[in-house]
Amino acid sequence: MKHYEVEILDAKTKDKLCFLDKVEPNATIGEIKSMFHKSQGKSLKDEDVLQHLPVGTTATFYFRDLGAQISWVTVFLTEYTGPLVIYLLFYFRVPFIYPPKYDFTTSKHWVVHLACMCHSFHYVKRLLETLFVHRFSHGTMPLRNIFKNCTYYWGFAAWMAYYINHPLYTPPIYGEQQIRIALIIFLFCQIGNFSIHIALRNLRPPGSKTRKIPYPTKNPFTWIFLLVSCPNYTYELGSWLGFTLMTQCLPVAFFTLVGFIQMTVWAKGKHRSYLKEFRDYPPLRSPILPFIL
Repeated sequence: MKHYEVEILDAKTKDKLCFLDKVEPNATIGEIKSMFHKSQGKSLKDEDVLQHLPVGTTATFYFRDLGAQISWVTVFLTEYTGPLVIYLLFYFRVPFIYPPKYDFTTSKHWVVHLACMCHSFHYVKRLLETLFVHRFSHGTMPLRNIFKNCTYYWGFAAWMAYYINHPLYTPPIYGEQQIRIALIIFLFCQIGNFSIHIALRNLRPPGSKTRKIPYPTKNPFTWIFLLVSCPNYTYELGSWLGFTLMTQCLPVAFFTLVGFIQMTVWAKGKHRSYLKEFRDYPPLRSPILPFIL
């Protein structure tokens, strides 16, 4: 049977990226793409040792340009500072947001002030964790991500803050009892989220990219590790459910739903990574919700 030889070039530079010989005449473009990716080999980590790689005395490496990069710390600080400042602008009712007669006035409902304190506390906590707690396995991410992330966080913060701090805002239907229960849920989950971040931080020595199976510690808030792979997301979800219950505001509920969907995607990805990397990974754990999801 006659076979084809296929050269794959870079569309911009016209440099040869790969040469495929003995390609069958009935091969589809999808199959050729698959052959190309296989020829590129696997992605390498910074800590991989050359002599441990499946190569001879001559090794071929392929460089992939990921575009402009920005540090994770910079992205987190930017995307978390925005909601903190934006929410406060609405809370203090600066001019041009609401009708002029409401400029720099304050709400008569104490839940509005409580919501502002909780929202501010949440993002101040995130900023401090970024600076002093989190240890990132990757130093950078694509620059374009900062625009996407900021649009998400800043946009939702403005949407929520507009309605919660609106002069016509009405408190939750069940009054103080609903607000107090919501506050307890919010604070409980915030403490739990922080506890998980500390536990994860302690798994990785400074300057290391070591990955270990996270297990419960003496801190009761970490015992959820018995049932969940990513309890930081579980607690994060609980915090926003509490905030939704506290404010009884539709934009907050929508933000919670969207956040839950995204965190579920992340949790499932981490759960799969744990199962793939550790043969002795606890089989009872679910990605984000015990026994459910």
